[in-house]
Amino acid sequence: MDAELNRYILMNESKGLVAGYPQSMLDILGNSNIAAVHGPAHKFLRGALLSLVSPQMLRDIVLPRIDRFMSSHLTDWDGKIINLQDHTKEVIFLSIMDQIASIDPRSKRADYFKTHFFKLVLGTLSLPINLPGTNYRNGVQARKNLLSMLRQILEERKASNESYKDMLSCLMKTDENKYKLNDDEILDLELTLMYSGYETVSTTSMMALKFLHDNPKALEEIRKEHLAIRERKKPNEPINFDELKSMKFTRAVILETSRLATVVNGVLRKTTHDVELNGYLIPKGWRIYVFTREINYDTSQYPDPLSFNPWRWMEKNLESHNYFFLFGGGTRLCPAKELGITEISTFLHYILTRYRWEEVGETKLEKFPRVQAPNGMHMRFSSY
Repeated sequence: MDAELNRYILMNESKGLVAGYPQSMLDILGNSNIAAVHGPAHKFLRGALLSLVSPQMLRDIVLPRIDRFMSSHLTDWDGKIINLQDHTKEVIFLSIMDQIASIDPRSKRADYFKTHFFKLVLGTLSLPINLPGTNYRNGVQARKNLLSMLRQILEERKASNESYKDMLSCLMKTDENKYKLNDDEILDLELTLMYSGYETVSTTSMMALKFLHDNPKALEEIRKEHLAIRERKKPNEPINFDELKSMKFTRAVILETSRLATVVNGVLRKTTHDVELNGYLIPKGWRIYVFTREINYDTSQYPDPLSFNPWRWMEKNLESHNYFFLFGGGTRLCPAKELGITEISTFLHYILTRYRWEEVGETKLEKFPRVQAPNGMHMRFSSY
């Protein structure tokens, strides 16, 4: 829980402190997924991932896709009571599928992916007991089913002359791409993107709407930012990259939501040899849980830490302080950080410029091992 020690662990993978995620996660996400490898293999896969979410990719391919999806998908919430937990999960998942492989959200293929993907997510944080009916067995099977469908899409692309503007097409362009991946690596990378972008982004989206509902002053400020962008545009004109970059208060809201809700509680590391930390000997092969949640509530970093205060991110550049671990740290800083922020910003844009919302009943929240509302989070939406 010590900020300085946590920083040391995250910054020193080369000193025997490598990623150490649970066996169930490695089995289900694959041994060549970015969390499982280190050294040159990690550097290579990270480079391939970063090439998919570079500023140019975000501007030319990703943002237009996200905008088109959110604009058309968030249209019929007026007058409805929505379970935000279920809806943000579905919206974000379908948006990711659209970005990765242009999968139509209304297709049978999208339903197939959704069914198996939710089983895969449950399996990654389960005891690795390989018996029928366990979350682990269901997760392993879901991986096989998803890879089979992704492979089918890959083969269809190879046989087709049609050009697509999505992440899969970028990974397949071996002549232009300096990161040349084989088919298995491409499929694992797609699965990793689906998994890592889904839960953190959907939970942050849900909690942002909850915190904004509970803090009218912040809601007024962020809505003002988005209405100002809308006023300069034609009715159905998409958001452009410059406008996305101008959403300073929105970024602050997203960072404050991530901090206060602690969407990611911590990260796991494993020792490759005996390591001494603060006078304690950690034997080879032991796991270390870097509990970053504690740092999010540290009064020396964040005065009045339990209050929702997006303005704290505007006053000084908190994103560059030494103990900023909302997105991990060191060589494993989340490569898709800006992709996630783009996704949530666009989601918020269309909600804020179209709707008001009020909570129905009281929401019970659990914080560990993942942030969730066991009975759902229900909001009544009306047009703005």
